Amino acid sequence: MNFWDYLGNRHQQLLTDAYQHASAVFQCMVVATAIGVLIGVLTYRSEWAGNLATTATSTILTVPSLAMIGLLIPVVGLGVAPTVTALTLYGLLPIVRNAIVGLRGVDPTLVDAAKGIGMSRVHRLVRIELPLAWPPILTGIRVSTQMLMGIAAIAAYASGPGLGNEIFRGIASLGSKNALNQVLAGTLGIIVLALLFDAAYVLIGRLTIPRGIRV
Repeated sequence: MNFWDYLGNRHQQLLTDAYQHASAVFQCMVVATAIGVLIGVLTYRSEWAGNLATTATSTILTVPSLAMIGLLIPVVGLGVAPTVTALTLYGLLPIVRNAIVGLRGVDPTLVDAAKGIGMSRVHRLVRIELPLAWPPILTGIRVSTQMLMGIAAIAAYASGPGLGNEIFRGIASLGSKNALNQVLAGTLGIIVLALLFDAAYVLIGRLTIPRGIRV
């Protein structure tokens, strides 16, 4: 069976796997973004705290994904839970680092001017600093998403959702007539999803970043 025939026969399952893959990555990115920006807000004013946050999240990223999921299985079980936990942890570093860099890069004179007209620290953060730091934060989100698209494929090891199941089935049946088709379908599906997500981020950037501060 050639590749196109395989896609035609398996399109329903492939679409389901693609939806689950995209959904898992999206949900984990929402959580990772919230946590990552919060960590950035709490640590950017202190040099040692910012370095600690960056070092801690980069250390997480050095743990091999199979090992991470394997360590999580005894704690949270099989399926969605280890997948969501691992992806969220892996997605933190670019967001934390870019949030810290972006917040530290805000022009101090703008912050001082806002302070001078009586804006509270929270208002300055929400209305001045975070909007100006949004471009690098969005870049961090894009980088994290691209990483998680590939890492999410490993979730099949823990009976997780997504296109990784297609790849693992193909690897497990190497030598069979559809093994290559399975690996290729899963791989190309992940690439297409990554491109679609990135295009969505480009659109979000155009809609949310004023032209004057686009990078």
